[in-house]
Amino acid sequence: MNIGQIIKELRTEKELSQAQLAKEIGVSQKAIDFWERGINEPKASYIVALADYFGVTCGYLLGTEH
Repeated sequence: MNIGQIIKELRTEKELSQAQLAKEIGVSQKAIDFWERGINEPKASYIVALADYFGVTCGYLLGTEH
């Protein structure tokens, strides 16, 4: 799984919209959409913010840990 798929999976598990997640970590809804569709990848600071928000490691988001 790539980072976009992992973000989408975590977001849907929490029953969050893209807009809600975007507000929580300080990005636009479009950024979340692009990440989930694999158009762009989040920069390191947003990977850390996502990991903190979801209570997972950065390695998990990057697909290097299970």
